[in-house]
Amino acid sequence: MRIVIILIFFSLINSLNFTAEAQNDFSKLEKNVNVRAKGLIHKLNTSKDTLVLKSETLINKVYSVSSDLRREVDMVINEKTIKIPLNRLSKGKHVFVAVQSPIRIVFVVKILRDNEWLIAMQDQRLSAKNEEK
Repeated sequence: MRIVIILIFFSLINSLNFTAEAQNDFSKLEKNVNVRAKGLIHKLNTSKDTLVLKSETLINKVYSVSSDLRREVDMVINEKTIKIPLNRLSKGKHVFVAVQSPIRIVFVVKILRDNEWLIAMQDQRLSAKNEEK
């Protein structure tokens, strides 16, 4: 009986390990922990594919610089809340800057994997357009 319980326990642990590996995160957020940055709430949604910014004061502008020094996000906002989709960003490290005049709050978002499903869907749409012509 003891051996059966041990086998069930190990099989349960192994099955949980496989499901955890299959659901890898899309991105990772490294928050700014400076005291002056506490006015800006920056977090990822539950699926970790959207950056959510909230503040009591106006967020004037948000931009990001990728690891190959390109600006992939450059938005003039002038609102207190914004959601930025991350699925269009390239894989790698992105340094985000949120401008709340006169303060600039800097934090990092790392895109861990490409959104392969979205790329495949776009390719199908392109081939469908070519077939119509």
